Amino acid sequence: MPPIKLLYFTIRYLKSIQILGRIWYRFYRPSIKQQPAPNLRPLSGMWASPILSQKSLLSPWLFRFLNEEHELFNGIGWDDKKISKLWRYNLHYFDGLNSIGNEYDQQWQKDLLLRWVEGNSVGKGTGWEPYPTSIRLVNWVKWSLAGNKLPSNCLDSLAMQARWLEKNLEIHLLGNHLFTNSKALIFVGLFFSGNDADRWLKKGFKILSKEMREQVLDDGGHFERSPMYHALALEDMLDLMNICVTYKNSLAEKYAGIVSEWPSVIESMYAWMKGMCHQDGDISFFNDAALNIAPTASDICLYAKRQGINFTNNIDQEIIHFNESGYLRITRDDMVAILDMAPIGPDYLPGHGHADSLSFEMSLKGHRVIVNSGTSCYGGSSERLRQRKTSAHSTVTVDGEDSSEVWGGFRVARRAYVSSPEIVKNGKSVTISSSHNGYLRLAGKNIHKREWKVSDGSMSVTDYVTGEPGSVVARYHFHPNVKILTLSNDNIYLETGDLKIMIKVVDAKIQIKKSTWHPEFGKSFENSVLVLVAESNKITFLMSWE
Repeated sequence: MPPIKLLYFTIRYLKSIQILGRIWYRFYRPSIKQQPAPNLRPLSGMWASPILSQKSLLSPWLFRFLNEEHELFNGIGWDDKKISKLWRYNLHYFDGLNSIGNEYDQQWQKDLLLRWVEGNSVGKGTGWEPYPTSIRLVNWVKWSLAGNKLPSNCLDSLAMQARWLEKNLEIHLLGNHLFTNSKALIFVGLFFSGNDADRWLKKGFKILSKEMREQVLDDGGHFERSPMYHALALEDMLDLMNICVTYKNSLAEKYAGIVSEWPSVIESMYAWMKGMCHQDGDISFFNDAALNIAPTASDICLYAKRQGINFTNNIDQEIIHFNESGYLRITRDDMVAILDMAPIGPDYLPGHGHADSLSFEMSLKGHRVIVNSGTSCYGGSSERLRQRKTSAHSTVTVDGEDSSEVWGGFRVARRAYVSSPEIVKNGKSVTISSSHNGYLRLAGKNIHKREWKVSDGSMSVTDYVTGEPGSVVARYHFHPNVKILTLSNDNIYLETGDLKIMIKVVDAKIQIKKSTWHPEFGKSFENSVLVLVAESNKITFLMSWE
């Protein structure tokens, strides 16, 4: 049981609907009509090929998710508690129906669909939780629209799953979960016809319209401030565009008007995603983020083109400030840095947040150099907590504490608030500064201010901590490909590929430690961390490169 103080500062930020929803969700046991599926709606448009996931069905019963393989039958079954919940969620998503090379697995897929219906009683087990149910509904509909025929008992199950979801919306969680619930209702509401389907469609659009206004910020960013979840939300929007065009003659005028506004939203979301990517084309690791979960920017761009949406945004500007979401991208010749001046997430929904205030990531000539540690696991493990802590990010700890009080697997108590950045251009250099108050709760009443100065061929980072800190430590996590060649006095020489980098440190003692970097769930790679222990309340880190 966590301390009462920690619980208080966690619960105080929740919305009343979340608290009431948790009580309702625990005790409410809805019943649904177990009756045949409604008739299907006639198509009135062309279904565009969606983004295909990585192949996960390796044989009729062998699955690979999160870089971990298990056999379903003669193995784990549908709900083995010894397997992580996230892996079991993936098992019930049925992403493999719409995966690369799936045309060779159609008999396997049909058998699996039938086995799922037989092996998962209505409303029981992990597979019937609202989130995996929502994703499964969408995947089954996508598979059918791709030209496959769902067996009749699978169609009946599809309708029963929709009826169940309608009565189990995740109002206790909100955020991306409720967004995903609404997407699924729209999918089944368009796929089927009749009174049930019309009700699902109405409810789906009502929820989605409200959630879009809140969850997609004015700068295009998703309000949970995770590049990975942003990419998933962007794919959701393109999927929704796709199915609404496929059933365009079935959309009432009020729905068609809503859909007509989506392309501009999608374009702003794509611009945000591009701005949060490194030179290698993949996302940066702020908050919960990992590769091979969400589609890449390239995947998104091609999917949009298949629907006749062509993006015009570019990221060639020297400075792009995503003001509402709180990130800033700076580009100078062959250098890209992405700076985090964002809140940990919505106050009532920080579950995917990390204590990473004023961290940053940096790439040079296509190589990631300075990174945050990424995400390799969910759940309540000590490793999950370690990856969320401030020390796992390229920023500053004070007295060994976290900038925001992360705890458990998805909890945050007191959290840091970050000031709007000051941006000053002076000749060929630009200086960006910001501060956060996450350490005001400590005895020293500390404020952390960070200043980045970028010039041709160099970047300096200066950290200031006000108040009376006992210890100030700045950490710079290097990508695993970055090799430390020499350490001499206050100078460090690095190498990655053919790139040579020199670092000079002022007002700090230098330590080199080993850590791990996590680009994907289930993967860890050893890397080096430059640990700078302050000799006063100021540390200067100067990096230059050839």
